[in-house]
Amino acid sequence: MENQPNFRQLKMQVQRRLSACLAIAETHFKRQFSMPEISYDIRGVKAGVAYLQKNTIGFNRTLLLENPEEFIHQVVPHELAHLIVYQLFGRVKPHGKEWQAVMEQVFQVTADTCHQFDVQSVQGQTFTYRCECQEHQLSIRRHNRIMRESAVYFCRKCKKPLEKIS
Repeated sequence: MENQPNFRQLKMQVQRRLSACLAIAETHFKRQFSMPEISYDIRGVKAGVAYLQKNTIGFNRTLLLENPEEFIHQVVPHELAHLIVYQLFGRVKPHGKEWQAVMEQVFQVTADTCHQFDVQSVQGQTFTYRCECQEHQLSIRRHNRIMRESAVYFCRKCKKPLEKIS
């Protein structure tokens, strides 16, 4: 099971990384940004979520505990960059040129849009579907939408609809 003092320590490291990135952004843009509120209640396969209008960031506690170094190095500035971009430019593409510039030119971090963490411990039940070029693992939510005929999902590569494998 998880080690609570370790989680407390990681929360402090997240806070330090957040403060450091915020200071870098303030120096770069020559303006102040308010420190976002942080929660650790994000579930599933998302590592973090930025709530733009609330100036809040939610992190996935489990993925932080399982991948502390990469999480603190990559995910913390990733989510903060969303808030910085929103405060500077308003509503723009989530991973557009403004966000990429903040990540790479301001924070000096690769502008990856998705993490590469092992999500087996947080993924939940999946269902195997197939298109013409590969197999796909769909969440129970997407599977249920297909079963209720309220959604159809398509492969991003071959653009064909996904079909359930028996």
